[in-house]
Amino acid sequence: MHRYFEINENGHNIRCKIYCHDLKDIRRIVLFAHGFGGHKDNGAAEKFALRLITKYKDSAMVTFDWPGHGEDVKKSFHLEDCMIYLRTVLEYVCQKYQTNEIYSYATSFGAYLTLKYINENGNPFKKIVLRCPAVNVYDEMRTTIMSPNDYERLEKGKVVPVGFDRKVMIEMSLLEEMKVNDIQQLDFIDYADDILIIHGTEDEIVAFDVVRDFAENNVIEFAPVEGADHRFRNERKMDTAIKMIFDFYAL
Repeated sequence: MHRYFEINENGHNIRCKIYCHDLKDIRRIVLFAHGFGGHKDNGAAEKFALRLITKYKDSAMVTFDWPGHGEDVKKSFHLEDCMIYLRTVLEYVCQKYQTNEIYSYATSFGAYLTLKYINENGNPFKKIVLRCPAVNVYDEMRTTIMSPNDYERLEKGKVVPVGFDRKVMIEMSLLEEMKVNDIQQLDFIDYADDILIIHGTEDEIVAFDVVRDFAENNVIEFAPVEGADHRFRNERKMDTAIKMIFDFYAL
């Protein structure tokens, strides 16, 4: 049902995972982008992928490790590295499986990066679903993910391990990039019809009101899930989100 593969291009080694029934039958692909400190073996990604390929046997889901995440060999990362990884994986799966029917499912920091990518490159996806997107990633990094001690060490020029499933090594320059690349100041109205934002009302990482305001400002469909936290750890809440995604994709 799944297999691992690597993309080696331009000095980058991107660790990927694909879920499908048969590689020869793939007609459409959902590209899953995990959050900060996550990895390609994300449990939420697997649950969604198994539902997807059970219901739509000509579909596949591909996920990959961001730079410095999971099994990726980079010691640290920058936003441009993330853009390169996303572009490389997109181009690879389109060419490898001869399809332009690519959908996006991105969570948290991965959702922020997806929005950054389409702002800079246009939208390559037929539909985009963002779950709990970290639209204010700089603020969340400073106030929720990092400790005051972490920030003090960054100010002193240290490289600091930060994150959840895997600690990611970050430098002050990454925070500065996040501050400059504030997607809340950008206009996504031209892409709004193809985007759905799903957000839990009890998100403890990314403030519900901030994301709701971002969606309203860009006329993006916003679907709150009552009682869901950032990771949608409640199985019933996750089931609700998956149904919303399938309905939006309209495969």
